[in-house]
Amino acid sequence: MKSKFSLILFLGLSLHAFAQENITYQKPSKSILDLVDYERAPSVSMDTKKEYMLLTYRNTYKTLDDLNQDEMRLGGLRINPTTNISSTVTYINNIKLRKIKDKNEIQVSGLPTSPRISNISWSPSEKKIAFSHTTNSGVELWVIDIASAKATQLTADNVNANLGNPFSWYSDNENILVKMLPKNRAALLDEKKNLPLGPIVSNASGTISQNRTYQDLLKNKTDEANFQNILTAELYKVNLNGSKTLFKSADMYAGENFSPDGNYLMISTIQKPFSYIVPLNRFPSKTVIYDKEGKEVKVVNEVALNEIMPKGFMATRTGKRNMNWRNDEAATLYYVEALDEGNPENKVDFRDEVFQWKAPFDKNATQILKTEQRFGGIIWGNETTAIAFDQWYDTRNTKTYLFNPSDATQEPKIITDRNSQDIYSDPGNFETIKNAYGKQVLAIENNNLYLLGDGFTKNGQFPFIDEFNLKNQKTSRLYTSTYKDKKEDLLSIEDFKKGEVLVQIQSKNEYPNYYFRNIKKKDQLTPITSFKNPFESIKNVSKEVIQYKRKDGVALSGTLYLPAGYDKVKKEKLPLLIWAYPAEYKDKNSAGQNNQNPNEFTFPYYGSFVYWVTKGYVVLDDASFPIIGEGTTEPNDNFITQLVDNAEAAINAVDALGYINRKKVAIGGHSYGAFMTANLLTHSNLFACGIARSGAYNRTLTPFGFQSEQRNYWEVPEVYNTMSPFMNADKMKTPLLLVHGEADNNPGTFTLQTERYFQALKGLGAPVRMVILPKEAHGYAAKENILHLLWEQDQFLEKYLKN
Repeated sequence: MKSKFSLILFLGLSLHAFAQENITYQKPSKSILDLVDYERAPSVSMDTKKEYMLLTYRNTYKTLDDLNQDEMRLGGLRINPTTNISSTVTYINNIKLRKIKDKNEIQVSGLPTSPRISNISWSPSEKKIAFSHTTNSGVELWVIDIASAKATQLTADNVNANLGNPFSWYSDNENILVKMLPKNRAALLDEKKNLPLGPIVSNASGTISQNRTYQDLLKNKTDEANFQNILTAELYKVNLNGSKTLFKSADMYAGENFSPDGNYLMISTIQKPFSYIVPLNRFPSKTVIYDKEGKEVKVVNEVALNEIMPKGFMATRTGKRNMNWRNDEAATLYYVEALDEGNPENKVDFRDEVFQWKAPFDKNATQILKTEQRFGGIIWGNETTAIAFDQWYDTRNTKTYLFNPSDATQEPKIITDRNSQDIYSDPGNFETIKNAYGKQVLAIENNNLYLLGDGFTKNGQFPFIDEFNLKNQKTSRLYTSTYKDKKEDLLSIEDFKKGEVLVQIQSKNEYPNYYFRNIKKKDQLTPITSFKNPFESIKNVSKEVIQYKRKDGVALSGTLYLPAGYDKVKKEKLPLLIWAYPAEYKDKNSAGQNNQNPNEFTFPYYGSFVYWVTKGYVVLDDASFPIIGEGTTEPNDNFITQLVDNAEAAINAVDALGYINRKKVAIGGHSYGAFMTANLLTHSNLFACGIARSGAYNRTLTPFGFQSEQRNYWEVPEVYNTMSPFMNADKMKTPLLLVHGEADNNPGTFTLQTERYFQALKGLGAPVRMVILPKEAHGYAAKENILHLLWEQDQFLEKYLKN
């Protein structure tokens, strides 16, 4: 495939309204470029004992050449058939280690030349770290010895990473189970050279089934053959000394998972027939338990092709699902089965039932829990204590259960029953620790559990630690962050007796850094990292969270930025940029809650308008755009009205502060935010222009639901048509910049959506410009494209808003 070094842009804004414009990549103005062109701080990973820190480095952006690689799109995957790893991987290019108590970073020696590192995995003992390195022709397995900080290559570049992480540690810390390409692998088929033997034929049995508009699906027999080829691997047991032995012969391995004690291995394989209408996670599969020597113990699950599903987000398939090992026992499986046939419309007392199945699986599985709503997960503790969750999307309800997995006759206790969108009532997340098997389980100290919460309140954000007593199920507060000028995130409890907690602290001008806090000595704070602010040029901009209400009384908020040095007394009237993304709610109370913290570090990136605060614009970032449907009313029944009311309230709020010229307001958004933008320009006169990136504009092209809409087009055609900017293109007369990635992989936001909307607007005489970014998926990655995008937006705003 040849690189595209020029960008094709379709121009509908100049005097030559129907001409194409061929230009090379451009860069934004210096004030924006200075913020874009920065060095990314390393990512941090620590061992559970907090003795060592792993620092991983990567480039701030990919390049267009990184995106310009061979690619096959099969069954929902995008892979590079030459290297046998996902074509979308973001690689690490350097690794360092540091003892947490020391300040000196140690460069890992022996790394491959020009490293392209991914799939980093600590060993069970946390004395080694495995990682993959991608060469020009394949994927290698490497291991770092932490004590010596030295990397060693274990395999040639014949590892099969097409389905993600291709290896798993044995519990002995000396061996790794690795997926490798078959020795006699057949060549991939070239569709152009392999003429079809017949047409492509699909059948419908007459059973109702609603599937979303998935991308990158299989299309023909050549795709099927190539899909089977790229997934097929052999499993090898690779020793740290480099020796390897065949563990399992070639198959389409989709998952390998050792039991906590390491004596059993659960292996899932993808089976035929494949599908042309759903991705690989709904293909048939088979799950088998083997002992650690590779001898088959039991076939524990077989799943049929799942093309037919009931309607609704709470629909699920029948049969065993969510099968996994209990973290707190040596070798016990658990799984879930639907009691309502997976159909949300069926009325039942309990939706799901949880079973456990002890090795060697010669006896039947036993039921341990029933959930009133759809099963949402389990945190295992010990033989008598576990926490389970369920959820129901239609009501936004979630429940938390405390139950005894050893005694199903004991009634589980519901300890929380709440609206999942009510962030003010969020009790937090249960703290876990590593057990003797090296697995995460509930931290149980003196018959207490512990919860770490985000701490959102109507008065601001104050993260907390709570102690939950297992005997009386009462909660007591151990710590509350009191910062008003900083933001503190509570990450983990490191010593329960001493009260030592790992935290991350930041402010709008201070980059997030790690610390140890002693909550029993609240002023005792020990720094771990000292990353610097890479965005010094905007450290003096004004940043605050403003709260306001829309006309029906719903509380709204947004983060407001003013240029550095702006005089709040003289109040020069500046143009306003609003960036937003609509969110659906079932009640006004949760819709009106504020989850923004003005002390969060200001991190400008291409997904917002914050850059433009350096160019004399006022920016309202992450403005609240709730869409509410209470009771039997669905949010989208009044989508347009609420959208316009949200926008009007935001403009009124900033205008009331005296900062803006309300005739110079622009709106922008990405994905569903782009859909929002097109609708606002169509159905209101509030904006001078808009920027819509990677959106969908014709909802009839997503007929079986979109975003949070569960109803299909034929149930509510008026909703789909009214919400579709394409259907109302004749009403749109406001300047609009449309941007889309050429290779969008998101369900529903096909690049065709932007191309057809542009054609409609152009044909109807609307002032519109379309930019297609080569090689980009739903999110943008290449530096050349991102810089050009910012240039396009800057030119557009200068022309249609500022001037």
